[in-house]
Amino acid sequence: MSTEQQAPTYPALVQALADRGLLTARWRQVFEAVPRSRFVPAEVWRQLPDRCEPVAGTDEWLALVNSDEPVVTQLDDGAEGGPGIATSSNSMPSMVARMLGLLDVEDGMRALEIGTGTGYVAALLCERLGDDLVHSVELDPVIARQATDALSRAGYRPHLRVGDGEQPWPGLGPVDRLISTCALRCVPYALLRQVRPGGIVVAPLAREFWSGALVQLCVQDDGTAVGPFCGGATYMPMRSHRVPDLHKVPGKGRARAAGLDPARLLDLGFALYAGARLPGVRLIHQGTPAGVQVWVTRENGAAATAATGEEVWQYGPGLLWEEIEQAWWEYESVGRPDAEHFGLTVTDRGQQVWLRDPHEVIRPR
Repeated sequence: MSTEQQAPTYPALVQALADRGLLTARWRQVFEAVPRSRFVPAEVWRQLPDRCEPVAGTDEWLALVNSDEPVVTQLDDGAEGGPGIATSSNSMPSMVARMLGLLDVEDGMRALEIGTGTGYVAALLCERLGDDLVHSVELDPVIARQATDALSRAGYRPHLRVGDGEQPWPGLGPVDRLISTCALRCVPYALLRQVRPGGIVVAPLAREFWSGALVQLCVQDDGTAVGPFCGGATYMPMRSHRVPDLHKVPGKGRARAAGLDPARLLDLGFALYAGARLPGVRLIHQGTPAGVQVWVTRENGAAATAATGEEVWQYGPGLLWEEIEQAWWEYESVGRPDAEHFGLTVTDRGQQVWLRDPHEVIRPR
């Protein structure tokens, strides 16, 4: 009997998505008709925790493409000799299935995608709605050209445009559904005006404190949009929405005992709450043998770093870690709600996070 592990296949991937309840019968037919491999270029990378690793050989390429993993398709915005940071990818199929499910499309609806990428999501929408009802915009002309070629070879001809997805599509008129396949720091109000009242917007958001969250918004008659967060979602940011590096931290550190395991800061429900209470505070993290280490900074030079089982070190003015701990006790006092209990309202004046009810806005401290 052979002990070799069977190579993954695309039908098996679609079956796994269906088994997880991520595909309706109609979407399963769509996914089966659109093999992912048609939209992934030959040169790709696997995203590791600390770097992107080149994928060598056909077998390794197929194994990655037919798995529920993201496939990195561009480094450093396409520049040569960069640090090797992923800047474009073909998203995890399970995440694509989740987002398309939340989009709640019906026959005859016009859909707009922000971030064509490899063209895979545009192809799925074409298969579901028909070419003429699908519009997709991509900022990077090289990526856009590759997507156009891949879509054409697969037999799809949606309306494609090279341009800034943050701005409305000139002459397009209102669409029924809008999906962003790049992370946004905020939902541009100009885009909401591209969606008819009653239309749905699905987008991943990535704020300074958030680890990435998916939101489903319904556009109201007055042009505002309201809707719930729907779990985590890690996407590469829209280029104009990239968050800068951590603020510079001057001065000598001050040590104190940690009253809170920093791993708790990574809970998405708390991240949404703390991000609304402490605007402008940035957080990054990495795993450690004992748990995690986090770094938080604020524009005024206040900062703190903490690792599981170790002391907290604070820098600059104020007591930033105490503010984070206070936000945690507040979060506990309201029942430690999951991310799905939070929602977002977007108006022409900005966006607000709320808890359980759109009228219960979480105000900054």
